[in-house]
Amino acid sequence: MKLYNFTELRAIAKERKFQAIGSFNLHCLEMLPAFFKAAKETNSPLMIQISTGTAQFLGYELIVDSIKSLSKTLDVPACLHLDHCSNIDDIKKAIDTGFSSVMYDGSHLPLEENIANTKIVIEYAHPRNVTVEGELGAIGGSEDGKAVAESDIAFTTPEEVQAFVDGTNVDMLAISIGTVHGSYTAKTNIQHELLNRITQLTKTPLVLHGGTGVSDEDMRLVVASGIEKVNVGTEMNVQWVGNVQKTCAEGKVDDSVRKFLIPANNAVQEVLKQKIQLFQ
Repeated sequence: MKLYNFTELRAIAKERKFQAIGSFNLHCLEMLPAFFKAAKETNSPLMIQISTGTAQFLGYELIVDSIKSLSKTLDVPACLHLDHCSNIDDIKKAIDTGFSSVMYDGSHLPLEENIANTKIVIEYAHPRNVTVEGELGAIGGSEDGKAVAESDIAFTTPEEVQAFVDGTNVDMLAISIGTVHGSYTAKTNIQHELLNRITQLTKTPLVLHGGTGVSDEDMRLVVASGIEKVNVGTEMNVQWVGNVQKTCAEGKVDDSVRKFLIPANNAVQEVLKQKIQLFQ
């Protein structure tokens, strides 16, 4: 079974009455079956995203082959997305290996340079049927271990959105409207009015990063207001690590490794199911 790009997966999601797609961070291969089981149980297509660091750790080819295999076995349409990458060579490697969607993160650059680099990625990706996500604004918190200073946090402006979309023809756009990467102990303060102003300017699908820290009420509101891709990562990581810590502390050194991992996978599966239901 092929991997779908974001645009193709979005069409499948809409046919199945989903307003948005959850894009879930894969932190290790052991989590992968839980992702697919959750998607199967909710009749949802599945978007899996991975950082460059994790891709290099696990191996690009192994990730692609594993997701294709589970997608075929469980009959779950899947998209594999490279998240938050600022290195164009790494993006090209992911595309050449079989990733079906990528993100070029030039949000730290001046607008003109962000547009120019995003166009380079799009010119490489689109002929290979790969979708591209861009980003405007700076989201706080920590992404793949890299912290964003509080002074660098900046909301996306509607004027930048218009210029960026017109200048790139990007497939989806991540915006900064008050969410925080890596937040799971506190809820974030979503700027709903800003989101409404942005959605009035563009038909380009909008992306919300930092989905873990968003309340269920806010999540339903932003999805209804035009967010079509929601990134969720920290919540799965916290659940998985917490459960593994507990089972390892209670287990014996000669226990089968699977006994330590099954409760963690079950917890991750429940997180995905709960999030997916918010997107319907």
